[in-house]
Amino acid sequence: MNLLQLLLGAMTSQSSVGSVAGKTGLSDKQIKKLMALAIPLLLKYMTKNASSGTGAQSLLGALSQHTNKKGMDQQLDDADEEDGGKIIGHILGKNEGKVTQDLAAQTGLDSSQIHKVLSIIAPALMSGVSEAAAGSSAAKPAAGQAPSLTGLAGSGIFGALFGGAGKNEKKDAKDADGNAAIDGTALLQALLGAKK
Repeated sequence: MNLLQLLLGAMTSQSSVGSVAGKTGLSDKQIKKLMALAIPLLLKYMTKNASSGTGAQSLLGALSQHTNKKGMDQQLDDADEEDGGKIIGHILGKNEGKVTQDLAAQTGLDSSQIHKVLSIIAPALMSGVSEAAAGSSAAKPAAGQAPSLTGLAGSGIFGALFGGAGKNEKKDAKDADGNAAIDGTALLQALLGAKK
């Protein structure tokens, strides 16, 4: 199971979606569709941002401020939308408007609804990546190996999802542009490299 699957699983669970629905007035179906599109996109941009040494260091600094260990639904319930809006601005940079428009076109929601949902999920997304990065470094992958998420088993946000999860699935996921894997592996590798 990879980071993207873990985040999607935790953030699109019934209780998590219910938390976002309660804050936005959108239907569970609308929120699930938006999250399924937005979370891989946000991971892709985070990976791109972390591909430079300074970008990875900057992201590590931001992640260190987001280490909420509450359940995902509770984090979404408590989300600081102002902080979330800033996080989205940092992740997407000058592409924020285009990404919001693209998501609006794909979901039928308007830009303000998209921005509200992204602002709610951003702090929880950061906590999830932070926990994964901490778990990966705890698992200390051998040189040249991809980080393992098994260090997260039974902990915090992802504890329930790991249950009887098997070994990491090795798939070379490619995004719509045919770019490298956006399953979170490259992001965690960049963060681990920056920690050294």
